[in-house]
Amino acid sequence: MLIAATFIVEQHYLIVSFLFMMFTFLPFIIRFERRKVAGRELVMLAVLAAIAAVSRVPFASIPSVQPTTFVIIVTGIAFGAESGFVVGALAALVSNLFLGQGPWTPWQMYAWGMIGLSAGLLRNTWMMKRSYGRIMFGFMTGILFGWVMNLWYFVSLDEQVELATIMTYYGASLYFDLAHALSNVFFLLIFASSWIKILQRFRKKYGLLER
Repeated sequence: MLIAATFIVEQHYLIVSFLFMMFTFLPFIIRFERRKVAGRELVMLAVLAAIAAVSRVPFASIPSVQPTTFVIIVTGIAFGAESGFVVGALAALVSNLFLGQGPWTPWQMYAWGMIGLSAGLLRNTWMMKRSYGRIMFGFMTGILFGWVMNLWYFVSLDEQVELATIMTYYGASLYFDLAHALSNVFFLLIFASSWIKILQRFRKKYGLLER
């Protein structure tokens, strides 16, 4: 906290943001590493992360429209919070091998990881057990993903930013945030039920990633 406070006073917001994300990542990574994960479970997570990452590439020409978030959400619902977080973070890292790495990559890893984590934490609630609940979640996370990604631009400036500038930037990104949110709604509405059933069947049949 003292280190972060020093950087904040000196207006090094980018460094503070990376420290925040790093210390947020670590507990989940350490907990996942301590679990006794079988090889077939790692294969399943790797396959889902690859699907989430590669599915983003064909839609690259349509800004913010991609099924990546959908895959991450259903992973969290089927296999739990830790698996959702891991697949979300890996999807961002792997997909950017094709689309380009940059200072935005850790932010994407964080945002998608948190979406998978949230879906997993809510897996036994009415929101994830009802189609309309999943649709609401997909729409909200599509908007929130864009808001989180907007932050990396401001903290990368390492200078004081006026409120008017922030509001203008967020207003300009509204179209892309809505495109992401609505694409989540589409994929969840059409494919979520069948994907969740298939993944849960795999989990039960092969005893994958049981708590």
